[in-house]
Amino acid sequence: MSFKPEELYQSPNKLASYYSKFRVKDRMLFTGHSHQAWPDCGFEAQQEAWNDAADLVDDKWGKAFEKAEEVKQGYSRLLNDNSGNITIAPNTHDLIIKLFSALPLKDKPRIVTTDGEFHSIRRQLDRLNKEGIEVVKVSSNPVDQVVDKIIDSLKSPKGEKTAAVYVSSVFFNSGLILPGLKEVADFCNKNEIVLVIDSYHHLNVIPFSVEENNLQNAFITGGGYKYCQLGEGNAFLRSPVNCDLQPVITGWYSEFTALSSKKKTGEVLYGQKGDIFAGATYDPTSNYRAARVFQFFNEMNLTPEFLREVSQHQIGLMIDEFDKLDLDPKIITRNKSTSLENIAGFLVLYSESAGKISEKLKEKNVWTDYRGNVLRFGPAPYISDEQIKEAIKVLRNVIQSL
Repeated sequence: MSFKPEELYQSPNKLASYYSKFRVKDRMLFTGHSHQAWPDCGFEAQQEAWNDAADLVDDKWGKAFEKAEEVKQGYSRLLNDNSGNITIAPNTHDLIIKLFSALPLKDKPRIVTTDGEFHSIRRQLDRLNKEGIEVVKVSSNPVDQVVDKIIDSLKSPKGEKTAAVYVSSVFFNSGLILPGLKEVADFCNKNEIVLVIDSYHHLNVIPFSVEENNLQNAFITGGGYKYCQLGEGNAFLRSPVNCDLQPVITGWYSEFTALSSKKKTGEVLYGQKGDIFAGATYDPTSNYRAARVFQFFNEMNLTPEFLREVSQHQIGLMIDEFDKLDLDPKIITRNKSTSLENIAGFLVLYSESAGKISEKLKEKNVWTDYRGNVLRFGPAPYISDEQIKEAIKVLRNVIQSL
């Protein structure tokens, strides 16, 4: 099945009927950048996981691993990548701490990042900094200068002590796309610096390509909680095909394929490919759901290119409707210096009352979220133009009531 973009703009949205359990026709869910609705087929997949456990008991793992492989293949497609390996885990932090534990931080006790990274990595790096790892944070604003700042830091006298660069391809606090991934990848490749890309706010709302950005040697992380509609428990780490790191933090699944092999007492074996960063026993239900949702996106031809077109239309409409309100910029405003093409999957509005506005919007059935003075509107493919216009009208009424 295929949709024309216009079919998702009309009311009712032609895609909305596939999300009945999340009641997307009745609620204005602008949480697409955080928690997108799940298609109904995901519920059926969770029931399948339960039934398989009931029927097969411990033999369920054969089917569970098949579902996990489907999820890995889904992420590889979104990354446009056949040159790397995928490890999946309950969350990105689980994977990143394994990766960090494999870095040569004793010899290169320096990590370069930005001040716009998500809380899980921000907190972890701050903690590492207290243990003597130098963490350099370049400003994520303006976004078109971030790569230059990173490379300048790597060229500094301390640059040779840098073990890794960690940077988002889309910043969670601004919704802006980072230009210049290829440049930072080229520099890291030449200087043997590990590059880690956080693609969480990129995948399935903007086309991504490992090959086009020369990211074959990069580590890429992300997950299904947001634009992929996979729900919790489906984070991933893409590692280079020739990766031979040996993480200190390691689970027994990493040697799963070698359990029957003879080994010396105390020897720590590592799996191959994505098994290097594997963990331990997990709840496979999330993989059942994710595999079925990936299948749904394929069946509906909801490609990243198509979803990008829809997203750009929706954000453009929100911008037009917001600008028409001509609200006092001292109360609420947006960044008018950024073009629509540089915006990823959500629109940021700035207000010192962002929290209160978000709370009042929810009382009026408009679901958003906020971070400090940032109010975030995240449309999704099941949202109609009529819902967008209505949500902005509600925003106007909320602002006036304040």
